[in-house]
Amino acid sequence: MRLLHTSDWHLGRAFHRVNMLGAQAEFIGHLVDTVRERDVDAVVVAGDVYDRAVPPLAAVELFDDALHRLAEHGIPTVMISGNHDSARRLGVGAGLIGRAGIHLRTDPAACATPVIVPDTTGDVAFYGLPYLEPALVKDQFGVVKAGHEAVLAAAMDRVRADLAERPAGTRSVVLAHAFVTGGEASDSERDITVGGVASVPSGVFDGVDYVALGHLHGSQVISERVRYSGSPLPYSFSEADHRKSMWLVDLDADGFAGAERVDCPVPRPLARIRGELADLLERPELAVHEEAWVEATLTDPVRPDDPMARLAERFPHTLSLVFDPQRAPEDPDVSYAQRLKGRDDQQIAEDFVAHVRGAGPDEHERAVLRDALDAVRIDDTRREVAR
Repeated sequence: MRLLHTSDWHLGRAFHRVNMLGAQAEFIGHLVDTVRERDVDAVVVAGDVYDRAVPPLAAVELFDDALHRLAEHGIPTVMISGNHDSARRLGVGAGLIGRAGIHLRTDPAACATPVIVPDTTGDVAFYGLPYLEPALVKDQFGVVKAGHEAVLAAAMDRVRADLAERPAGTRSVVLAHAFVTGGEASDSERDITVGGVASVPSGVFDGVDYVALGHLHGSQVISERVRYSGSPLPYSFSEADHRKSMWLVDLDADGFAGAERVDCPVPRPLARIRGELADLLERPELAVHEEAWVEATLTDPVRPDDPMARLAERFPHTLSLVFDPQRAPEDPDVSYAQRLKGRDDQQIAEDFVAHVRGAGPDEHERAVLRDALDAVRIDDTRREVAR
């Protein structure tokens, strides 16, 4: 059996001020062409179909078009909801849509109910684990303490129990939306940290033949059988070095038999350039980036006049302008944003306590801050789900 593994479409999302809907439509066409030309037997989409819980109408129409085109080719497709999706909205009509071979898995309670797709050597069981927000599903999975590892481990216990009851030789594929230890994040993923921990060990997924992961936007191999496809398009300049692709995965009678990367269309390359404005406008080696989407970091000690317009004369697709003058950290003119760069909410809160009180928080106080930050994030998630 040949699978096409993709994820993190984020339909409806823009790249800075650029509407990406046209590029997203081009990707959908490329996906359907790949299915047809590479003899794909099943498609798996590992979450974040949409970019937000209530997507714009144009994004919903593009998703509808994708479903129709996949169904027309008779290719079984399994999709899960991610942390950007509204599971309830994405799952509306799942029973009816399933009759067309498009299987939406958005209900955590159904994680151990597989989609069975047969091939010449037997059955392949596809288990869809939608994004599991620990605080919202811990009771359902009988987990005492809310955490990503605990709820995913409980879900996988159910998967393995179901798989043990299947005929001998049944191969298994799990779709999951999570941050697995060893993965490399970018700036465009939403933080899913709980209790100071965002990642889960890959060993949680032991016992299955292939794990199709979503959430991280860079294509990467955690282990031979545990992989991220990454997003098909860039959504931040931190992805400038990414090779956007999907995984073409082969299963034989014994399980995983190999994987090949299939490149996605590139609407426009990304470039990050850095230096003083005058140098950026003159350096000949930067000519290769003149048609790219550009993020320019200016290191001039004094902010130049009209920098965006001047950059646009040479780099007409400049989308992001960052000022990073070369000053000592203790310089009073260093910006607030520069002082906070690379620090998470917990660290910023702890630094504030230290600044006001003269000493940082103790372990109990750190736990209080962590619980407060988690409560805000969980409340935001609940509000979004309820919209």
